[in-house]
Amino acid sequence: MSKPVAVVTGASSGIGAASAKALAGAGFEVVLGARRLDRLEEVAEACGGRALELDVTDQTSVDAFTDAIDRCHLLVNNAGGAVGAETILEAKDEDWQWMYETNVMGTLRVTRALLPKLLESGDGQVINIGSVAGREPYATGGGYNAAKHAVAALSRVLRLEMFGQPIRVCEIDPGLVQTDFSLVRFRGDQDKADAVYEGTNPLTAEDVAETVSWVATRPPHVNVDQILLLARDQTSARVINRSE
Repeated sequence: MSKPVAVVTGASSGIGAASAKALAGAGFEVVLGARRLDRLEEVAEACGGRALELDVTDQTSVDAFTDAIDRCHLLVNNAGGAVGAETILEAKDEDWQWMYETNVMGTLRVTRALLPKLLESGDGQVINIGSVAGREPYATGGGYNAAKHAVAALSRVLRLEMFGQPIRVCEIDPGLVQTDFSLVRFRGDQDKADAVYEGTNPLTAEDVAETVSWVATRPPHVNVDQILLLARDQTSARVINRSE
């Protein structure tokens, strides 16, 4: 009997890479997509998966990626991220456009392309990696807040539209997770990135990946609609306990 196929976007590092490994361990055949093909191939080799180059901001790339996938039972939309931490007054159009294209349009493009194959599987599932930023706005996070609020809306609309069909939809919203997320956000400034996690005990990529795997392996009649996943040291987007 062939294994179910899980497709993970943004799988070259962080939550995406950890999720690919966790799903492989849970019995899925894993297809990994990301722009950084060299790093992606390393992850794929570690989990016995298949690496395919993918830029979710480019429809041609999405088409080539999804055309190369014959079967799909699970889609994990993880590709996303933030760039910049300016106020609304100082906001840069190009940063907001990149965040919208990557987080929102990327999720739309890949989901739309793979939905027919998910339906054909007879037990399809979409897991969107959102953020606490999609539930609660915070100062200097306007662009990312807006994008992740849109991902949340997309997830809930998809759940409504797939009602009665063999498709489950889950939105997992992590809080503080120590990956290269902040390094990207602060344009490679390691000191600023480190300061985000200083004095606290944040989630790891593996913590989120374990949650992805748990959701993915529930019985077909169980739909886990939403999960807010926070470290013990965090109670909201703006409240984080830091040791002296």
